[in-house]
Amino acid sequence: MRVRIPAVATALLIAVLAGCAGPGDGSRKHAADPKGSADAKGTAGRSGAAGAPTGIQSPAGRPAPAERAGDLPGLGPRTRAEVPRDAEQVVVVTGNGRNATRSSVVLYERSAAEGTTGDREGDADGGPTWRAGPSWKAHNAARGWTDHHRQGDLRSPIGVFPLTDAGGKLPDPGTRLTYDHAVQGFTITGTGAEGEPLAGAFDYVVAINYNRKAGTSPRDWTRPLGEDRGGGIWFHVDHDGPTQGCVSLSKAHMRKLLRTLDPARHPVVVMGDAGSLAR
Repeated sequence: MRVRIPAVATALLIAVLAGCAGPGDGSRKHAADPKGSADAKGTAGRSGAAGAPTGIQSPAGRPAPAERAGDLPGLGPRTRAEVPRDAEQVVVVTGNGRNATRSSVVLYERSAAEGTTGDREGDADGGPTWRAGPSWKAHNAARGWTDHHRQGDLRSPIGVFPLTDAGGKLPDPGTRLTYDHAVQGFTITGTGAEGEPLAGAFDYVVAINYNRKAGTSPRDWTRPLGEDRGGGIWFHVDHDGPTQGCVSLSKAHMRKLLRTLDPARHPVVVMGDAGSLAR
């Protein structure tokens, strides 16, 4: 099923305004599930502000209690508690440092049925087994990471966020996510922070549900937490330089990510510098 989105005169820049995203023309496959819509108190997301009072809901849904220390490597108890119980796909983005622009990305998948193997990720008590995919090189924002993302701060938000919607200038490569194909809407020109061309950066994108409404195009401009908290945070194609706030991967790895993510498995991203994720 494809739903038309009204055209706009220009699809640009986007990246200058907030994160990496903006409105435009296009078409979408799959009808959005109204139950998937986010609001500012739930799945709209927060960026893991330090000292948050207990009882605040995870941006990805209901928090899960901490499990075995090694079940998702590199995640401390506070971060692990943000990962929902029903998440069977977790993309972990680990920044090289608080102010660094480079990261590594690993997709973990789990199956409770495989949790009796006794290995370091699953054991005989029937807990989940997490299987790691390959580690991919990535860029994050030009100034690193932040617990409290603001529009234009050139830092990527730290936290746990659902992955529900995708799109791109190029046709759907075979994803199960809702996909917004919009040639004009995902066209970008100009240069990045290091003078590198941005053309092709939005050939494929996956929206990261920080301060956005789930179940809409990545280009939807709804900001439940307010415009000042930024938005338009995506996975997108790497342009050989740091981003405005997004996480960028090679085109081949973006295709692989799109083809692997399955909404039935409730995928989320856990993202931040290594020290913050270890909390």
